[in-house]
Amino acid sequence: MAVELRGAPVAAALTERLAARVVPLAERGLVPTLAIVRVGEREDDLAYERGALKRCERVGIDVRRVTLPADCGQDDLLAVIDRVNRDGSVHGCLMLRPLPPTLDEAAACAALAPEKDVDCATDASLAGVFSGRPVGFPPCTAAAVLEILDHYDVPLAGARVTVVGRSLVIGRPVSLMLQARDATVTMCHSRTRDLASVCRQADVLVVAAGRPGIVGRESVREGQVVVDVGINWDERSARLVGDVDYDAVSGVVDAITPVPGGVGSVTTAVLAKHVVEAAERSCR
Repeated sequence: MAVELRGAPVAAALTERLAARVVPLAERGLVPTLAIVRVGEREDDLAYERGALKRCERVGIDVRRVTLPADCGQDDLLAVIDRVNRDGSVHGCLMLRPLPPTLDEAAACAALAPEKDVDCATDASLAGVFSGRPVGFPPCTAAAVLEILDHYDVPLAGARVTVVGRSLVIGRPVSLMLQARDATVTMCHSRTRDLASVCRQADVLVVAAGRPGIVGRESVREGQVVVDVGINWDERSARLVGDVDYDAVSGVVDAITPVPGGVGSVTTAVLAKHVVEAAERSCR
């Protein structure tokens, strides 16, 4: 049976390290501060906001919430973003997405200052991921994959890594982040020919396709580490499942992240890390 790579110990260890990094900032009179901008009352947004508040409190990060009604206008949202950009006491901004369809999300993301973009909403942050330069920050979920692999001492330099999924939120950025760690990365998707064969060649398999069960028994072999980033609601079992058929795969591979309890539970700790780093950068 595979070893479970649970996210809670990763998040706890990261939170402890971050709290220690906040101390010298506080001694200089600087409190890392996050602005959370939320439009409407979507339950998934509220749940993530609650998790972020708890994590930031443990680290020592101040949080300012700015809420707008779901029927707000584009100008109202842009005005909020402009205030956040101009407020020197705010180091990071999390704009909860997706925005209501009545709003221009691309324009809202473009308006955010890259140095305060702690979850890769801007093109500048994406460019930073692609170039390897410290401009903005990578997506929290993609960074959480690396945090889990590092915490459990999974070697990446020289490893063969297959990433299933090509989104700008996870697939593409995590591929580049893994390459920066000297992994040899193959990027796949739902239309990859003979996907199962390509997956079996990997030492580390990262699955972020948004399709439950896209990776099953035929896609894995002994010795692999599997990171399941997917989170889907399964109507038949009435529970959350990943993109990997956990029951079929966990009896074969060496290690696997569970869903829930894996990558998702690390994302708020990574968000806190980005806020602390933004505060540190503001001192330089």
